[in-house]
Amino acid sequence: MADEESHGAGPMPGHFLPGGAGDAPVDTAGTPVPPLQTARQELGLGRARPVRSSTDRSLRRGTPLPPDPLAARGFGAPPSAPLPGAPVTPLKGTRQLGGTRPVGWHSTSTRTGVPQFTAAPPPLKPPRRFSKPLIAVCSVLGLIALGGGAVASYKLIDNFDNTVENPLARPSVRPSEEPPAPAPPQPTVTVTVPTVPDAVRVQKNELYTAGKVPSVNCTEPAVRPTTQANVLKYYQALLPCLNKAWAPLVRKSHYEFRAPRLVLYSKSLPSACSGESDTAFYCPTDETISMRWQQDVKNYKIDKESTRVDMMDTLAHEYGHHVQQLTNILISADSREGWAKTQAAKQEESRRVELQANCLGAAFLGANKVSLGIKGNKLRAWEYMTKHSGDEYNPKKVRDHGSRKNQWVWSGSSFKTTNPASCNTFTAPSAKVS
Repeated sequence: MADEESHGAGPMPGHFLPGGAGDAPVDTAGTPVPPLQTARQELGLGRARPVRSSTDRSLRRGTPLPPDPLAARGFGAPPSAPLPGAPVTPLKGTRQLGGTRPVGWHSTSTRTGVPQFTAAPPPLKPPRRFSKPLIAVCSVLGLIALGGGAVASYKLIDNFDNTVENPLARPSVRPSEEPPAPAPPQPTVTVTVPTVPDAVRVQKNELYTAGKVPSVNCTEPAVRPTTQANVLKYYQALLPCLNKAWAPLVRKSHYEFRAPRLVLYSKSLPSACSGESDTAFYCPTDETISMRWQQDVKNYKIDKESTRVDMMDTLAHEYGHHVQQLTNILISADSREGWAKTQAAKQEESRRVELQANCLGAAFLGANKVSLGIKGNKLRAWEYMTKHSGDEYNPKKVRDHGSRKNQWVWSGSSFKTTNPASCNTFTAPSAKVS
């Protein structure tokens, strides 16, 4: 009973606490068994190993907080000194004008004298006092300056009054010892030359009073015009004779002389003038004489003498157009033709131009007939061709060069006189230029 009572008694203090008698298992004899040993025997585990804690060791021991700098120092005081053993590191900042200034606790402080913040006002400097002699000298100088200003004002007023009363008493500009400046250049006066009317230029041109065509002693080229190259050589040899004969007359007429260009063509005109032509052609735009060489080669096989005369006469006629161009007759005649109101009037103006060119060419041939050998059969051939050329032989029946009768009237006359005065077709009546 005593045992039962002893076992049935209540638990002792600490019985249910961890590690108390209430938690410890007992064996069959009633002796308490250790917990780990009991678990090892029941689970069959090996030797127990200590479990490592995952807590950081630095957290095991509390690190004291650094002292509060604000608590250790007052408002406006310099920062507290670093802890003993702390590395000395200079503060980093921006560069300032005047060089770098050492900062940090390791440098010597530049704040000396009056502290940065103070309640007392800064001391005032006593006013500067000047000596009595200096004050006296300044007063004297001021009185002198005041007196001089008064005298200058009086003289200025007196001079003004004298100038008003006698304006010419004194010159306003002093005479200069330098030589006088040259007079400005006179303005350029542009004299407008009155334009010459077209009628005056073609009817009263100075070419008609320049004199006779001179003899230049040119002989007929000895080249046989049997090929294109030979035809070109023939005309190129005869062209300088025409230049030499007409140049002095053009200059006497107060015009500039220019030699024309000479080219051969087969079908189209190799010049600034467009179109096609079966005969020779003069282009006033670029002052070019264009010659048709195929007809010359063909005619030379038929009649050698007549072909040579025809070649000389044709080149002299086209050169007559060049003389008209140099003396402005051609441009005025074209203007008159353009202003003509009817087709008949236009063709009459064209006939005056063509008959004059024939006349000028005949004047050159007559002046140089001896050196060119225009006599005998050649002379008869030239007369026959002149009398049998004209608008009657034009297959298109265009009346723009003159009749065969008037061809001989103008060319036959100038061949004898050798004078351009015989070629003023622009003053002739319409019957002589039909």
